Amino acid sequence: MTTPLQQLTAIVREIVNNPAIDLTPASRLDDIAGLDSMDVVSIAVEVECRFDMLFELDDIERLVTVGDLLRLIASKRAMAA
Repeated sequence: MTTPLQQLTAIVREIVNNPAIDLTPASRLDDIAGLDSMDVVSIAVEVECRFDMLFELDDIERLVTVGDLLRLIASKRAMAA
């Protein structure tokens, strides 16, 4: 079973078409090579699909780091449980 970080890394690699990307919770979204604001939206949509959850626009706008997105995923999962 893969961790949310591993799943998120796979999503980002697919969207920016760069299999060499390695993410950590401290990785800043604006520091990921080749990633633009539309890609961040694409990542959020793909996360929603793969993790079966929905984000609010405010949630997406507040994302700065990979850790922020991981906490958001954990929060949405906890609310659904």
